[in-house]
Order: sequence, then structure tokens, then C-alpha cells
Amino acid sequence: MSKLHLVFGGRVKNPQFLEFEDLSKLDVVGFYADYASAEKAWRAAAQRSVDDAEMRYVVVHMHKLLEPDLEA
Repeated sequence: MSKLHLVFGGRVKNPQFLEFEDLSKLDVVGFYADYASAEKAWRAAAQRSVDDAEMRYVVVHMHKLLEPDLEA
């Protein structure tokens, strides 16, 4: 199985936490086959919103969610 990563973000209710205000307005940056590509996309997205403290972008390791037993 490839190591699938998802990069997405959106406006959070409180900058100290990761609770998004409106799930229908999430910005899905994309899916990536390796962490290096996902991190590059995450950095670019985060840089675009660097002046907005309420915008957060994250990298989700989808492969760990889909196949949790493989990460032993």
C-alpha cells in the first residue's frame, strides 16, 4: 500500500486548537503519495495564510487510518 497523505485546512474557532468553524468550507489541497510532497503542499498552503492566525492547514497520514496494523 502506498503511503497516502491528505493536506487540508480551514478557519478554526480557536487558534490553539484544531476545531474547524465550518466543515463545508474546508480547503482540500490534495492527496499525495509521500510525506515530502504533502509537506511541500502544506507549507505552500500555510504560507498563503500566514497573516491569518485562524487559518490552519494539516497533513493527515491516511495510510495510518486505513491500515493501522501495518504501522507496528
